[in-house]
Amino acid sequence: MKLTKKSHACVRLEKDGRTLVLDPGGFTEADATAGADAILVTHEHPDHFDEGRLRACMEAAPAAEIWTLKSVAERISAAFPGRVHTVGHGDTFTAAGFDVQVHGELHAVIHPDIPRITNVGYLIDGGKVFHPGDALTVPDHPVETLLLPVMAPWSKISEVIDYVREVRPRRAYDIHDALLTDLARPIYDRQIGALGGSEHLRLTPGESADV
Repeated sequence: MKLTKKSHACVRLEKDGRTLVLDPGGFTEADATAGADAILVTHEHPDHFDEGRLRACMEAAPAAEIWTLKSVAERISAAFPGRVHTVGHGDTFTAAGFDVQVHGELHAVIHPDIPRITNVGYLIDGGKVFHPGDALTVPDHPVETLLLPVMAPWSKISEVIDYVREVRPRRAYDIHDALLTDLARPIYDRQIGALGGSEHLRLTPGESADV
């Protein structure tokens, strides 16, 4: 499986000539969904879900499909009958040839005064890759490659480190990093790498790795 990092929380997965895109939001390149056979969206926040771009992708690629939770699906499903699928915790499905399990229900707490929205994570091909969205969800399945939300308004680095320790992946690649400055990256790299207990890696936008 080929993993390509796009800006912020978006990644592209390619296998057997088919492409699965996760969380192409507003901080991500406009071409992130180009050629996608299927798209997964973890939740409704605009850095993960860009409605205009998704509509354009679906119109340009009549065979493309989307899997997402109810709060996103209800905004776009009417325009694309039969092509937008609503999922929740515990569901399993196949998208673009990838086997997907859904884990999690709620977004991480931003502040107690802000109501929590729904959020799901996607476990791909039996644990090859896990994208948690905006939550520190621990799936009940071993994970080889964790897509790690490394920096967010709702987290601190101790929580990120403890999350890697709890999931215990073979490797963790940074995502959710658009707000992380180049000045701070070495600090995060050093601390997560030293304390997380797993190989900690980072791809620049557009860079790929086999997983």
